[in-house]
Amino acid sequence: MLTIALPKGRIAEETLEIFAEIFGGEFKFEGRELIFERGGFRFLNVRNQDVPTYVEHGAADLGVVGLDVIVEKELDIIQLLDMRLGKCKVAIGIKNEDKLDWSRPQIKVATKMENITKNYFAQKAVGVEVVKLYGSIELAPLVGLADAIVDIVETGSTMKENGLKVAEDIMDSSAHLISNKNSFYAKKKEIFSLYEKIKEVVQRRGE
Repeated sequence: MLTIALPKGRIAEETLEIFAEIFGGEFKFEGRELIFERGGFRFLNVRNQDVPTYVEHGAADLGVVGLDVIVEKELDIIQLLDMRLGKCKVAIGIKNEDKLDWSRPQIKVATKMENITKNYFAQKAVGVEVVKLYGSIELAPLVGLADAIVDIVETGSTMKENGLKVAEDIMDSSAHLISNKNSFYAKKKEIFSLYEKIKEVVQRRGE
């Protein structure tokens, strides 16, 4: 049996729709259910940020998680497939009246994506002081806690509503199918078979 960790919310639902399309029947978590088994698969319903941790430590063979989380956590897993779900960007946001000044020696940035932020600013050869926040990140520049934020942007409406604008995109992100390294070799046949089926549906939906 393959164990697959899914992030709570829309990406989990869309992933389970793909399974329903492949195998027929209904694939979904009931209410607050955290584990369910169907058709030789066990699904775990976990927080988005935790999916790669379950996979890396072997509690799940496979997982579906945003590329931004994979890059941020720098984990030792195998990326199998871009599922083209939950498309978004990681971007730098600043107040509407501000400009992003790359000539400054240091910029103070509020974010939960510490590694992505540090790596991007290092590429620009600009010092960065990271203020780690976990929610309401848009508030930080408005109250002087930071000069800018680095956050996920889907439509940009949350930033606009809070008097911020996207100053620069850092990376595109979407949900990827990932595998535990040991599982990939120990259960290669099952994983590859599932990978091919999912890939076919993803390509068909993208046409």
